[in-house]
Amino acid sequence: MKFTAGQIAAMINGTVEGNPETQVHKLSKIEQGEPGSITFLGNPKYAQYLYQTNASVIIVNSDFTPEKPLQSTLIRVENAYTAFAMMLDAYNQIKQNKTGISKQSCIAETATIGENCYIAEFVSIGENVVVGNNAKIYPGSVIGDNTTVGDNTVIYAGVKIYSDCSIGSGCTLHAGVVIGADGFGFAPQSDNQYQKVAQIGNVILEDNVEIGANTTIDRATLGSTIIRKGVKIDNLIQIAHNVEIGENTVIAAQSGIAGSAKIGKNCMIAGQVGIIGHLEVGDNVKIAAQSGISTSVPANSILMGSPAFDISAYRKAYVHFRNLHKLNDRVSKLEKQAGN
Repeated sequence: MKFTAGQIAAMINGTVEGNPETQVHKLSKIEQGEPGSITFLGNPKYAQYLYQTNASVIIVNSDFTPEKPLQSTLIRVENAYTAFAMMLDAYNQIKQNKTGISKQSCIAETATIGENCYIAEFVSIGENVVVGNNAKIYPGSVIGDNTTVGDNTVIYAGVKIYSDCSIGSGCTLHAGVVIGADGFGFAPQSDNQYQKVAQIGNVILEDNVEIGANTTIDRATLGSTIIRKGVKIDNLIQIAHNVEIGENTVIAAQSGIAGSAKIGKNCMIAGQVGIIGHLEVGDNVKIAAQSGISTSVPANSILMGSPAFDISAYRKAYVHFRNLHKLNDRVSKLEKQAGN
């Protein structure tokens, strides 16, 4: 696909400086720009490449002043990084604008499919499923009975959504996601065996949730596991039964949240964080990577460590952690001197 600088400027609310008919057909990094490509300058430390790049079009901030003559056509915008992200999103939507239902899909007669949907090969859609308008379901995905999928939601290859779940509008589920598998519920018996506790709840994803590849979200024992609107969850994350995650919270890869924990809104949880069950994390909390959360956390806290505590206290304590061997040597010396 080819676009002119003028078309792109209209798409991202920018102003062209140079030839508005300059055509591009691919994206590039600024340091690797080639003729026919478009790039952007978001970080001033890359400004040197502006004068070396062969990119045909460059998106820059409106207040940018070049120090040397430029060969490329510029598009000036309020925020180059945000504008480039907008352009990527628009390009992605055009690229993935597929519609139609494959004859190799399997759709129950009681299912309802909205308008302009794309349902690929080997997709299985169960009884009484409702799929909204403009939804896209890629090959090998399975939508269980009585599940709803909202408008404009994208479900990539190999996603499995168990029965009775609810997926909102504008959601994205990446390859290998599993929604609604059984929560880890087993009752210990007197003979040291375990009796499985039936998990008869469901999972609810509200609107504009994104779930990364191979992440799993378990169904509730009773009631619902709930992921509120705007939540962004990375790859390889485990969210257990009856967890609730507040709106616009983001969680990085390999984190795990145990059963019935409640996470507030606007939280930032870094990679490999572990949160035990039945506690509450308040709104606007930030948790550093590899932290272990074993008690409830007040709103607006910033935590680090395992077990985690206030990040400023952790950093002060860390200075001493690193010098424990020196302190031990000093104590041993003093003990010997005192013994003499």
